[in-house]
Amino acid sequence: MLRSLTDFIAEIAGGTREAAFAENDYRLAAAALLVHVVTIDGVIGAEEMAKLRRILEAHFSLGKDDAERLLEAAIARDAEAVDLYAFTSVLNRAMDDEGRKRVVALMFEVAYADGGLTEFEDNLVWRAAELLNVSSRDRVQLRKQVRDSFEVDR
Repeated sequence: MLRSLTDFIAEIAGGTREAAFAENDYRLAAAALLVHVVTIDGVIGAEEMAKLRRILEAHFSLGKDDAERLLEAAIARDAEAVDLYAFTSVLNRAMDDEGRKRVVALMFEVAYADGGLTEFEDNLVWRAAELLNVSSRDRVQLRKQVRDSFEVDR
């Protein structure tokens, strides 16, 4: 209540409202899954983080500051989560089939950003895809498409 009141006053006063990402915000859920991909193999590469930042800006049409706030919120959310269901359940409610497939593709894009796909990353995407109701066939196709696009770019 207080937050909405301060937002209203800031809006009237002509101030800018900083982007807030609620726990049930699909952008936060997707970003947390992407953070999990980056951290799952224990090596947080600069390439993966740079790719993650670009994805957040482009895919969610965010400016650099808002994308950074989303990333910080996603890191915190990922650190406190006990399973993937916390994220995938939000995405299942908010997205259609194509949107969920796009999240799986983004997970592969982040995973391949450092040059390859580890077994931990592949397993994580497989588990998330299952929870997102993305078929094995679609997941394999998405992995191949992303892998092929990275081979062309190199």
